[in-house]
Amino acid sequence: MRRQDLEAMDFEELWLLHEELTKILAEKITAEKRELEKRLAQLNQPDQFGGAESGAETGTGQPPRRKYPKVVPKYSNPLQPTETWSGRGKQPRWLVAALQSGHTLEEFRIRENGETSDRNAGGQGHS
Repeated sequence: MRRQDLEAMDFEELWLLHEELTKILAEKITAEKRELEKRLAQLNQPDQFGGAESGAETGTGQPPRRKYPKVVPKYSNPLQPTETWSGRGKQPRWLVAALQSGHTLEEFRIRENGETSDRNAGGQGHS
């Protein structure tokens, strides 16, 4: 329909056309929504991701987490050997403090035998 045709119509005709368009649009929106919900349900099926275990995770609205290998710690705090760092992500506070006080990262590296490279790191210059 051309704009001139619409402008030539009186108010009552335009209002009826508006109501008819609103009804048609509501029906089309409802049908489109149903179709999208059906596609979403197919995508959220647990079998699609390889088993029931991922089905529990999809209930949160997030895809299942990728499995990463365990990262072995590379650095250790000589004052508190249970405090370790893998070398990934943000440096722990104990390491940042030690580096600011003049130590080097290499001093905290864990060697094959489980010792840090600087045997005296725990007793030096932490004042």
